[in-house]
Amino acid sequence: MANLVLYRKYRPQSFKDFVGQEHVVKTLTNEIASGNIGHAYLFAGPRGTGKTSLARLFAKAVSCQNLKGGFEPCNECPACLEINKGKTVDLIEIDTASNRGIDDVKELREGIKFAPSFLKYKVLILDESHQLSKDAANALLKILEEPPAHAIFILATTEIHKMIPTILSRCQRFDFSKIPTDQMIEKLRSICEQENVKIEKEALALIAANSEGALRDAQSILDQVISFLPNVNITAKNVQNILGLVDINLVIKFSDFLIKKDARDAIQFLNENLEKGLDAPEFAKAFINYLRKILILQVSPDLDAYAVADLEKTAQDLVKQQAKGFSAEYLVKTLKLFLEAEKKIKYADIPQLPLELAIIESCGTSA
Repeated sequence: MANLVLYRKYRPQSFKDFVGQEHVVKTLTNEIASGNIGHAYLFAGPRGTGKTSLARLFAKAVSCQNLKGGFEPCNECPACLEINKGKTVDLIEIDTASNRGIDDVKELREGIKFAPSFLKYKVLILDESHQLSKDAANALLKILEEPPAHAIFILATTEIHKMIPTILSRCQRFDFSKIPTDQMIEKLRSICEQENVKIEKEALALIAANSEGALRDAQSILDQVISFLPNVNITAKNVQNILGLVDINLVIKFSDFLIKKDARDAIQFLNENLEKGLDAPEFAKAFINYLRKILILQVSPDLDAYAVADLEKTAQDLVKQQAKGFSAEYLVKTLKLFLEAEKKIKYADIPQLPLELAIIESCGTSA
């Protein structure tokens, strides 16, 4: 039997293990503790932030036969065990991206009429619910207007603006946000500890930074890194190489040339590294991200947690030092030029040309 991927293996089984979305967890656990359970919920937010995981956890808690502390599922009673094994027919998950038609919802409407066979409630989780067709959405609305007492609907969506207002009005809405970097790093560290994986904190920070706030993506990246480098002490450099990220030292050196407004050496440095295999779009992305770090540090050094947490100590010190070399006006100008250059690279016959033009224009006029 194949090993479970990390994001499935470490899917939270209790609310205390859930990462992020504290405001949502607090409200839902209060409802469970008070017994004031709604019939329809809407979880909206970016991908990989725990919407379906929390939906499953909520479904387990409302049917748990031996709640702990008033809201925590015991994970020991028959109801919890059936849900954990994925065997119960009373917890139904539907991917509306592939089951979006009117016939699918009509079938759902017929099935929901029957009382649950084992659990206290029949819970339906509709993932990517914004993809329902217009007719299907209207059919779903009809169910939500007159829901059976034994049914709970949980709709999840990454595109709340595509949901029809009448469905929104029938649901308790909860907005999910991206997972904070520090919480993500701690979760990844905990997973590594349980998996007996040795990994530097800077490597975890780099994984978190490249997951764009999606814990599921971070766990998938970690899975990839562990598979590629079993039984070794994983470093930030390892992660950088596996993900094809640009070496931060190249970006720092390039920044030195721009601080000095040395267009000649900047262009030479760029082309020498492109000949060695440096990817122009990736370099542009890395440099823009680097300028963003400097921008944040210039706004306030106290914001360093948002700027340099993914860098090792030596690189952090260099960024903070270079932040003093850019005037605010010159930094904003350079950032705008390279943002524009990044857009043009994909259409350019000579990939580095937009970057070279950005260098010349950035260095050409003193700010």
